[in-house]
Amino acid sequence: MKISDILTADRISCAASPASKKRALEEVSALMLNADASLTQGEIFDSLLSRERLGSTGLGHGVAIPHGRIATGNKAIGAFIHLSQGIDFDAIDGQPVDLLFGLLVPVESTEEHLQILAHLAKMFSDEPFCAQLRHAQSEEELYNLITDWQPAAE
Repeated sequence: MKISDILTADRISCAASPASKKRALEEVSALMLNADASLTQGEIFDSLLSRERLGSTGLGHGVAIPHGRIATGNKAIGAFIHLSQGIDFDAIDGQPVDLLFGLLVPVESTEEHLQILAHLAKMFSDEPFCAQLRHAQSEEELYNLITDWQPAAE
């Protein structure tokens, strides 16, 4: 799986400053909106929020991967936000979140959903990589870092 299959440069935001988890989910939803004309921002937001109510998608170490399923879409969609300041995301370690990767997948794509989440979890557990993301100065730099990332050889 390549991240560039689900993420485009126009779905990245650098130095965003939402004041809350809800506002961050709204920003992620807005970024995803341009990926599929059949979706509304409300549908996207409701999907992400519904999943978030089941338990926080904050992984710890300042990273969250809010994700949800959509009935009307036909492809996985990603969006990434680097926040200028961390926000409370009810993360497992209690730390504020400043790196958010939003993900939407079609309802019937269970296996793909799990594969993408596993890839993202591995990516965002790479501490040097996350440090590079935090120092990036533009959407273009963030996009290049994310799409060029390769797991360390095991």
